[in-house]
Amino acid sequence: MATQAQFDAYGPSHWVVLLIFAVGTAALVGFGRKHRGTATDRHFSRGFAAVLLAVYVAIQTYTMSSARWDLADSVPLHLSDLAGLVAAYALWSHRHWAFALTYYWCLSLSTQALVSPVLSSPDFPHHEFLAFWGMHLLVIWAAIYLTWGAGLRPTWRGYRITIAVTLGWVAIAMTFNAATGTNYGYLNRKPDTDSVLDLLGPWPWYLLPEVTLIAAVWALMTWPWTLHRHRAADTRRA
Repeated sequence: MATQAQFDAYGPSHWVVLLIFAVGTAALVGFGRKHRGTATDRHFSRGFAAVLLAVYVAIQTYTMSSARWDLADSVPLHLSDLAGLVAAYALWSHRHWAFALTYYWCLSLSTQALVSPVLSSPDFPHHEFLAFWGMHLLVIWAAIYLTWGAGLRPTWRGYRITIAVTLGWVAIAMTFNAATGTNYGYLNRKPDTDSVLDLLGPWPWYLLPEVTLIAAVWALMTWPWTLHRHRAADTRRA
C-alpha cells in the first residue's frame, strides 16, 4: 500500500483550500448583506454556530482520546482552540464581547494558517488535514460573516476587552506551562526551530515587543471602523 503524501504548503491541496476560502467568503458576505437584520440572518448564524461547535467538539474529543495524546500540545489551551468556542458563541448570540474576540483573534491570528500553515500531516483526504483546515476556515469565516455580512462592528471598547482577555489567557497559559513543563503560546520559551521570536530578544523580554506588536495590529484593525462612525456622526450634526 502506497504511503500517503505529506501536506506541502502551496501545493495543489493548499491552493484548493485557498480557492474554497475565497468562494466561501464571497458567498457569506453576499448572503449576510442580503439578509442583514432579518430572521433568516439569525437562523443562519445560529446554524453556523451549531456546525462550528460540532466540528470543534469532534476534533477535541478525538484529540483527547487519541493514543497520540500528548500533554505538550493536546490540551485545548491554544488561542486557536479558544477561538472556536468564542466564535460559535458570537455567531449564536451576536454578543459584542464575543464578536470582538472573534474579530481580533480570528482575523489576525487564525488567518496566519492561510499563508503559512504549520501542518505536519498527510495531505488530503487525511483526517488531520480536514480537521486543521476545517476548523481554521470556519472560525475565519465566522469573523468575516459577523463583520461584513451581519454588520457587527469593532469598537475601542471591544479592543480593550480583547486585550484584557488575551492578557488573562497569557497569565493562565504561563502558569500552566510552568507547572507542567509545556510551552503553549511559546510563552515560557522560544520554539526549538528558528522563528521570528529570535529577532525579539531572549526570554522573557521577547514577550513585551510581541504583545506590543499584536496590540498595535489590533488597534489598526479598529481605527478605520471608528473613524467611519465619527465621520458619519459629524455629517448628521452638520
